Amino acid sequence: MNNPKKAELLLEDGTRYSGFSFGYEGSVAGEVVFNTAMTGYTESLTDPSYKGQILVSTYPMIGNYGIPGNEAEDNMPLFFESDQIHIQALIVDDYSFEYSHWNAKKSLADWLKEQKVPGIYGIDTRALTKRLREKGSMLGKIIIDNVEPDTYDPNKDNLVAKVSCKEPITYGNGKYKVVLVDCGVKNAIIRNLIKRDVTVTRVPWDYDFSTLDYDGLFISNGPGDPKMCKQTISHIQKALQEDRPIFGICLGNQLLALAAGFDTYKLKYGHRSHNQPVLMHGTDRCFITSQNHGFAIDLKTIDNNWIPLFINVNDNTSEGIKHKSKPFFSSQFHPEACGGPVDTEFLFDDFVANIQKYTGK
Repeated sequence: MNNPKKAELLLEDGTRYSGFSFGYEGSVAGEVVFNTAMTGYTESLTDPSYKGQILVSTYPMIGNYGIPGNEAEDNMPLFFESDQIHIQALIVDDYSFEYSHWNAKKSLADWLKEQKVPGIYGIDTRALTKRLREKGSMLGKIIIDNVEPDTYDPNKDNLVAKVSCKEPITYGNGKYKVVLVDCGVKNAIIRNLIKRDVTVTRVPWDYDFSTLDYDGLFISNGPGDPKMCKQTISHIQKALQEDRPIFGICLGNQLLALAAGFDTYKLKYGHRSHNQPVLMHGTDRCFITSQNHGFAIDLKTIDNNWIPLFINVNDNTSEGIKHKSKPFFSSQFHPEACGGPVDTEFLFDDFVANIQKYTGK
């Protein structure tokens, strides 16, 4: 690329990193977080859980396999986790201006420009990641053309309200009826339910689903502080008084915990990768998982009706909970992956098995 425009990252502690623009040439602000995955930038950028965040990729070269087309399946983009990019900006070490892949239709740079998302390359992402690990996730600003934006802290916003659907949407025509509370759901989750003979009714984050006829409740992933979702928590509390199966993933795991009366807290720098090891509680079964979250359940607040389901091997944080007698459980990681390993996809089977037992179908 000839004469790339200079760009700069400014962290809230005053640290500056200089690089060059390869995306949309506009200044933005957000929370700077890092992801250690080697592949899957297409899925990560369209994951609503990244809303409000400036994403740092620790893998050194990004863009070499381009961006796929807009083919659809089940009324959803086939190769994306939502219908748009959700990150504030992308930071990489080395951007590949040449790309090659069987389904690539455009470059990552062109895609970022189309969706008005800045991208910076030439940053020492090892040094940046080390700083974020030592000091924790920080607010930051992408500065282009010397235009410094106002500071923006996404954790003070109800990000879920921004990424959730506005009206109920139905997918599939399966035997089992599942209400999916959309807090920023990934398309892969819906696909995993559909292929298990499920009709999915996707409802907004604050929708009172108690009026609907359903066999099981699913609470999706999503961005931000779970305590912002007071309406969702209130509706889940009502569902906990019944016996219909419940399954939550990521933010859904935290919302289930809050509805049950437990507490959550913000992690220092979160878990964002495809290689997080989790141990199934009470066993020696370990699974490698895909994760993207900045908050976690406080295990010290769990009461006697619930038990941990998975524990993170790296830092002993909660990776899921399970009710002792009712068919309620959740995972902090993403069993649907996209991208990442699918070692724990069996959790969708467990959820459907609970529905089968509950309905007798």
